[in-house]
Amino acid sequence: MVVTGGLLATGCVVRERPVYQPAPPPVAYVPPPAPAPAPPSVVLAPGEVVVETPPPAPYVEPYPVVVRPGFLWVPGAWSWHGRWVWERGHWAHPPHRGQVWVGGRYETRGNVRVYIGGGWR
Repeated sequence: MVVTGGLLATGCVVRERPVYQPAPPPVAYVPPPAPAPAPPSVVLAPGEVVVETPPPAPYVEPYPVVVRPGFLWVPGAWSWHGRWVWERGHWAHPPHRGQVWVGGRYETRGNVRVYIGGGWR
């Protein structure tokens, strides 16, 4: 009986070996790129910015019923905010009598793409 007890006391012990893995890379905030500066040959007016790509195709939006007399429909359009962003159409009242909304546009000047923001004129 002593022999049996000795065998039981010397049983195998199984230990799992820890596996070490490298830590994941830290998550860093990367700010959006700053607008590209205009080449010296291109003169930019206020509201103009050099863009990297042409705007995507416009969305087709319904033209809702006028909300009040004196309001004008400002159609939806792509606008540049460090990247192309769709701004939905809406009714707006001109800041001054006789003004109309002129939408933003995109043009190429030589080998430079320029976005010209829209506004009341």
